[in-house]
Amino acid sequence: MILGLLLAAPAWAQAAEEYRLKAAFLFNFAKFVEWPPLAFKTTGDPITICVAGKDPFGGALDQAVNGKTVQGRAFLVRQLADLQQIGTCQIVFVSSSERKRLASIFHEIKNSGVLTVGECDNFTAEGGIVNFRIAEGSVRIQINVDAAAQQELRIISKLLSLAEIVRK
Repeated sequence: MILGLLLAAPAWAQAAEEYRLKAAFLFNFAKFVEWPPLAFKTTGDPITICVAGKDPFGGALDQAVNGKTVQGRAFLVRQLADLQQIGTCQIVFVSSSERKRLASIFHEIKNSGVLTVGECDNFTAEGGIVNFRIAEGSVRIQINVDAAAQQELRIISKLLSLAEIVRK
């Protein structure tokens, strides 16, 4: 039993580091994305990052955005209890636990100015905007520029230069 816990510890530490890095990416995405006016009700509204499905971040996402602002907007992190709340988010991280519900999630988000970020192999092909994938031990990003355009999101070229571009 103890041996099993010791052998699992490096895998847990690696997963924790992976999600700390993904949380930092989510914060930085806010710096490189311009939302349409309909995405915020007022100029003082926070940038809301929502997690759909099982939250893999632990406290890493809250720590990544705590006390930070982008363009004068603070951050709010929420766990989505219901997909109908998805339109109140600017960034939605779709956990891998939701891979079978991608079509429902994208239907709910349709044309609402939401940046969708996932971690499934088929995420961008199904209509997601940003996908995390692990390659050669590093977190890489894919961006579906057509899906971003459909959401009326403008992704700054600096971010696009770091990504594998996907067109749907």
